[in-house]
Amino acid sequence: MNGDSPSQILKENVWTNNPIFIQILGICSTLAVTNNLTNTLIMTLGVMFVAAFTNITVSLLKQVIPRKVRMIVQTLIIAFYVIIVDILLRAYLPEISKSLGPYVGLIITNCIIMGRAEAFAQSHGPIISAWDGLTSGLGYMWVLMLIAFVRELLGFGTVFGYAVLPETFTPWTIMVMAPSAFFLLGSVLWFAKAIILKKERGK
Repeated sequence: MNGDSPSQILKENVWTNNPIFIQILGICSTLAVTNNLTNTLIMTLGVMFVAAFTNITVSLLKQVIPRKVRMIVQTLIIAFYVIIVDILLRAYLPEISKSLGPYVGLIITNCIIMGRAEAFAQSHGPIISAWDGLTSGLGYMWVLMLIAFVRELLGFGTVFGYAVLPETFTPWTIMVMAPSAFFLLGSVLWFAKAIILKKERGK
C-alpha cells in the first residue's frame, strides 16, 4: 500500500486495491451467502468487526509475539473474535445464525482478515490498523451487497425480504444458485477492471 493516510487507506481498500475484485480474496462467502441481502449484511458486518478488532489486537501485541509463531497467534486472535460474533448471533439473531450455518465459523479462514493482520497491523499502530480493518471489510461489503441485491431481486423478487416486483414476475431460479454468483462476480471484476484501466490510460 502506497499511502498510510486514512483517506488513502479508504480509497485503496474500497476501490483501487479492493479485496474482492483486485486481490480476489473472500470468494467462498461471495458464492455462499449472497442470495439473500439480510444474511449478506450480517456476514459482512461480522467480517468488518473481526477485521478491525483483529488488527487492533495484532498491532498492540506485535512486539511481544515471537515472529516464528505469529501466524498461529493471529489465527487464535481471529478465532476469538469470530466466536464472539457467533455467540452474539446465536443470542440475538438466532434465525440468521441458523441460516448462515457454518459460514460464520469460516470467517476464521477469510484471507482478507489474515492478510490485513499480516500486511498492515504488524507494522502500524492500533488506531490506523483498526481503520484499515474496517475499510477492508467495507470494500468486501459493498461488492457482496451489490451481488446480493441483484440475486435476491431477480431470484425472489424481494429486497431485504420485502416484495418489490409485481406478482406476475417469474423468479429466475438460476439467481439463487451458486453459478449466478460466479457470473455476477465475473461481471463486477470485468466492470471494475475496465474502469481502473481506462483511468490509468488517461493519465
